[in-house]
Amino acid sequence: MSTTTLPNATILATYEAMTPGSGRLAETARTVLPSGLAHDSRNFDPYPIYVAHAKGPLKWDVDGNRYVDYFGGHGALILGHNHPKVMEAVHAALDRGTHFGACHELEVRWAELVCKMVPSAECVRFTSSGTEATLMALRLARAYTGRTKLLRFRGHFHGWHDHMTHGHHDHFDGGASTGVLGGVADNVLLCDPNDTAELTRLFEQHRDIAAVILEPTGAHFGRMPIVPEFMRTLRTLTKEAGTILIFDEVVTGFRCSPGGAQQAMGITPDMTTLAKILAGGLPGGAVCGRRDILDLLDFKRTKAKGIEKISHPGTFNANPVSAAAGVATLEILSSTDACAKANAYGETLRKRMNEVLEEESLKWAVHGSYSGFHVFTNPDNADITPSTFDAVKFIPTMIGDKRGAAIAASLRMGMLVNGVDVNSGPSGTISATHGDDEMAVTVDAFRTTIRTLRREGALN
Repeated sequence: MSTTTLPNATILATYEAMTPGSGRLAETARTVLPSGLAHDSRNFDPYPIYVAHAKGPLKWDVDGNRYVDYFGGHGALILGHNHPKVMEAVHAALDRGTHFGACHELEVRWAELVCKMVPSAECVRFTSSGTEATLMALRLARAYTGRTKLLRFRGHFHGWHDHMTHGHHDHFDGGASTGVLGGVADNVLLCDPNDTAELTRLFEQHRDIAAVILEPTGAHFGRMPIVPEFMRTLRTLTKEAGTILIFDEVVTGFRCSPGGAQQAMGITPDMTTLAKILAGGLPGGAVCGRRDILDLLDFKRTKAKGIEKISHPGTFNANPVSAAAGVATLEILSSTDACAKANAYGETLRKRMNEVLEEESLKWAVHGSYSGFHVFTNPDNADITPSTFDAVKFIPTMIGDKRGAAIAASLRMGMLVNGVDVNSGPSGTISATHGDDEMAVTVDAFRTTIRTLRREGALN
């Protein structure tokens, strides 16, 4: 897939030889951007690739190297890059104007689609990002319940605002992250995922929990899975306590199924946060859910009740170009088998990658659900069988464990050298445009990378 092949060179030497243009851009970027980056997940040593264009399941870097793409616009592109109907809608919207500073017809259609597709959505409020959506959802929950505390799960990511910075990849004791006020962190309770006893204890000890928020498939799109029994217990406890249950479906929304993880699981939360696929690959987020909760954003309803309205401006809320992309994407997802197709590819890909691991006698595992995959590199060298791996048992190992970072980075570089881009997990999200050719390239790249890493002494 790459334009440069150095079969007898190290992975690092090959990577540097095939990406000189990316190297030069990275050097310039470091003079004007912290670490030369616009997003933490793009941090990569010695430098990340710089992409020039993309189409379907593929992308090309500035040096002309082609990659099967599993970064997927950070999970936003379930229809692949540059889907013709989405791009047609975007171009038409651009011709009409990028920002009216006024209401427009597409925002109404966009909201109608969300309410039609997402089981919990009685009404919706658009934001500019997923972080803004979770921030608003928590504010709504506190205002609605009159309570102060929030409950989250270790390892789950919900954006970068102050309530969400600790307990994700560090500060698992609940202490405030750098720059965050201690009082903010003090009102956030952390619980281990799938720990029913701890969850029950927290509800018994704290009667002022306004909301529980979680990634419904588990942290990092199922890298640390949530078991169904725990989800049912959580729904019961929140209802009994009058606590708002928030599904953070920024990643899973419109991906697990057209109605998201909640539709696939048959569990309806009180509120849902959305982004990524919602806006068809452009910036955009939303919070949706029960009308009586979102009424706190309504001018007339709050006035009639004699209560204070929650203020919510936002220059780019429901931007017309994002709305155009979102409407086109959701219409496709609601009327085709795109989600099912991506899910089926994921199931087959995980199976075939595990077959490679067993053929190579490597005690790693490829796991996940729906249209995602994760490579477990087994830092404790546990006695596991790839094809029967149960990730739930290894969640304590995964939370905050940095021991696998070096081999994960080497694996990712090896995949890049062999024409496949996965994220730093190592993980990947799949689009409905991935097909047999991309499957073959991915499996071959995985096998070749493992053999090369073993030859270089990076594996046991």
